[in-house]
Amino acid sequence: MIPERDVAFYREHGYVVVPDLLDGEMLSAARQVIAELVEGARGVTTHTDLYDLEPTHRPEAPRVRRLKTPHLHHEIFRRIMRTPRLVEILKQLLGPSGVRLHGSKLNIKAPQYGSPVEWHQDWAFYPHTNDDLLAVGVMLDDCAPENGPLMVIPGSHKGPVYDHHCDGFFCGAIDPACDIDHAKAVPLVGRAGSMSFHHVRLVHGSAQNVSDKPRQLLLYEFAAADAFPLAKPATDLAAFDANLIAGESVVTPRLAAVPVRMPLPPAPRQGSIYENQTSMRARYFAITGEAKQPAMAH
Repeated sequence: MIPERDVAFYREHGYVVVPDLLDGEMLSAARQVIAELVEGARGVTTHTDLYDLEPTHRPEAPRVRRLKTPHLHHEIFRRIMRTPRLVEILKQLLGPSGVRLHGSKLNIKAPQYGSPVEWHQDWAFYPHTNDDLLAVGVMLDDCAPENGPLMVIPGSHKGPVYDHHCDGFFCGAIDPACDIDHAKAVPLVGRAGSMSFHHVRLVHGSAQNVSDKPRQLLLYEFAAADAFPLAKPATDLAAFDANLIAGESVVTPRLAAVPVRMPLPPAPRQGSIYENQTSMRARYFAITGEAKQPAMAH
């Protein structure tokens, strides 16, 4: 468990970073599995159910920016999400009803070209009956300011749900001309094995990796057991409950007075957030090539 002061910090600012939750043996095993999975993209020519590819990917030179739902593809990722210390922290932050896995992904920012992710709120993608949801970022490499760490706007989880639409379609990103004070952004940095926790409504994004160091971030999305999805309602209780990490099955959603925008109509280019965000008119995080410092367009 984490100290009450850390819980209070999370409630106030919408995030907290906890060091050394994953040991060296598990880190090494995860990195090895990731290397094998990325190598498996050799010969792949387009996005698949597992691979989201960098724009510069070539079948003979694989470049993967995301592994989709990694917990469905290898046991190591199911073991990590059930790490006892992690589960105890999730119970502290999400409340007494229990904890349910909503999804997982593994974002890979290779040196000098790892793709950025524009400012957004996870809540825009999957609103629920209450907002006791968060994402855990498992730092599989050291995360530093120069290798594209997750960046957050402290306290923004208490504010509005921003419009994530462009030209009438959901694009999964916030117009950089909105009233967000980007100067307040905080990078979530730490040594490998640390984990970040950020609220589902917290505004966040990440820049291109311009360093010579990799940045692999394993992300899990967790919900309180009594938070039920609105955009894609659960219709199979047994399948829904198969994702319980802690707590018991419930059929009485907890309703909270939280702002909601539905991710409809869907993005013209469906896939991961990277594909959704291609329909944006303006970007905050510039994509500047493979060895240049990205400029931030305000």
